[in-house]
This record gives sequence, structure tokens and C-alpha cells, in this order.
Amino acid sequence: LLTPVNTICTYCGVGCGVTLYVDEAHNRIRYVEGNRNSPVNQGLLCVKGRFGFDFIQSEERLTTPLIRKDGELVPASWQEAIELVAERFTALRQRYGSDVLAGFSSAKTTNEEN
Repeated sequence: LLTPVNTICTYCGVGCGVTLYVDEAHNRIRYVEGNRNSPVNQGLLCVKGRFGFDFIQSEERLTTPLIRKDGELVPASWQEAIELVAERFTALRQRYGSDVLAGFSSAKTTNEEN
């Protein structure tokens, strides 16, 4: 039995509505369709939105932040990772000025979220 779950596609910032068909017995997405009721895409999807969902269940998917300690990447808490980034950004700004900093968080989010 597949359960339909309406959500938003993660591949870009357009915000297309998708319906995931989830096999709850095995906790797996079996296929994806465009949500016909979505005013953004009216049921249509690009090839990534339609077929690019395998990453969700990938064994290689990161589920926790990693930081480098003694030359190796090790798991860290979100608090620890965010504090480290803030410290490094602050040090760069103090040493080189604010013009040295720029950022890009994700091509998969809207400009407002970035």
C-alpha cells in the first residue's frame, strides 16, 4: 500500500508541488508525481523533480555536521558546527575586512531562504 504525501520539490527554488508515493511498510519512496493542484507547476515536473529522489534514502547521505579535528572529519553537534563557522568568519573579517566574505548556501532554495 502506497501513501501519497504532498510536499515541495527540493531541486531548485521554483517550489514545484510534488506528491511522493511512500511504501510505509518499507519506509521508501516508490515514485513521484507532480501535484496537479499546485499553482506553481500544475502537475508538471522536470526530470530531476520526477526521477531524482534516490538521494533521500542513500546510505551516503550526511545526517549530522562534520568538522575537521586533527586532520580528520568527525561528527559534531549543530551548535558546535555553527559556532565554528561563526568563529572562522569573524577571524577572516577581522584579518582581511568584510569584503573578503561572500556566501552561497544552496541552489535548491529560494533567494529569500538563501
